Amino acid sequence: MKQSRFTEEQIIGILKEHETGVSVADLCRKHGVSDATVYKWKARFGGMDVSEAKRLKALEDENANPGLRGQTQGRLALYRAGKADAERLYRKLQRAAAPLSAMHASPAGQRTNC
Repeated sequence: MKQSRFTEEQIIGILKEHETGVSVADLCRKHGVSDATVYKWKARFGGMDVSEAKRLKALEDENANPGLRGQTQGRLALYRAGKADAERLYRKLQRAAAPLSAMHASPAGQRTNC
């Protein structure tokens, strides 16, 4: 995957310029990107602060690890959906699923037929 020339902080700074009234064409000329790139950034990072972008990046990195994929899939989906309290909702979902997993657990040392 090609690495971006701009960091998340720089992208959010460019989008903040657009929010202040600078046209997309002027942003493209100033920063050397296409208008499609600006709109793609706006779809991904629009309305975010730098701390939120870093948190999203951390969740995406966790999700890229196959060992952690099941644990973070729900958190990442909720966060991308724009839920401000995604962590709280994810914990609530985990607590709701815990009794179900306990019912299916076999006692230690016993074999089960599949």
